[in-house]
Amino acid sequence: MQNANWIYDTTIILYALSIIGYFIDFLQNNRKANRMAFWLLSIVWMLQTVFFVQRMIEVGRPPILTPFEGLFFYAWILVTFSLVMNYFFRIDFLVFFTNVLGFLIMSINLFAPGEQVSDEMSTRLISELLVIHITMAFVSYGAFTLSFIFSIMYLLQHRLLKQKKWSKRLQRLGSLSTLERLSFVLNMTGVPILLLSLILGVIWAFLKIQGFSLLDAKVITSFIVIAVYSVFLYQKVAKGLQGKTLAIWNTGAFLIVLINYFLASTLTEFHFWYQ
Repeated sequence: MQNANWIYDTTIILYALSIIGYFIDFLQNNRKANRMAFWLLSIVWMLQTVFFVQRMIEVGRPPILTPFEGLFFYAWILVTFSLVMNYFFRIDFLVFFTNVLGFLIMSINLFAPGEQVSDEMSTRLISELLVIHITMAFVSYGAFTLSFIFSIMYLLQHRLLKQKKWSKRLQRLGSLSTLERLSFVLNMTGVPILLLSLILGVIWAFLKIQGFSLLDAKVITSFIVIAVYSVFLYQKVAKGLQGKTLAIWNTGAFLIVLINYFLASTLTEFHFWYQ
């Protein structure tokens, strides 16, 4: 476990250096700093993956069940998504904005409860249904997070254009149409994944948890998240809504995702109930 702790600490340091490099690029349009930051972030991803695999070997199960593991997996998804999106779409600053959030999550995770799940409880918890449920939920959170960041970039781009502040930074933010399209595609992907995750989770809860109720805070807020993003998709597809209004709506929707994960998890009667 000491080796794993060393890897985690090194990851945090390299993560910070990567973000500093992206911040320098953001302020000065420094391509060398951008390249350095990208390679540092690639190393961060590899170290995160090594840490994840080591912990999986150590505990003998997919390490996504405790609050510490869940946040770490979420941060790993953000790094993975940002690197893949940057590779295919070459939208500057996406990686910077995404990984500022990812770094905050990993930093907060240093203070998250790290209790081990007992062998008896691990046996009760681990099933293909539960693992798929949790994995799909975090993938959907990752999609919503990137969509939120695209909306923030859209609003920033929109503001700069309105103020007629022409600069290289404006060009590197990406076009408004591209930012809006990618935000929509990510939400369109995240909604069905979260819905399927919720269905699997409810089925598992009915099978495994005595006295399970759909009125649980986590379940209710998860349905609210799906409803809010479904309205987003309806406004975009059926009503043709676009532009700043849709970006603001998407930003507000992500706040509900945060409430769902952080606040509702403290009120739920069965999520992380083994602590």
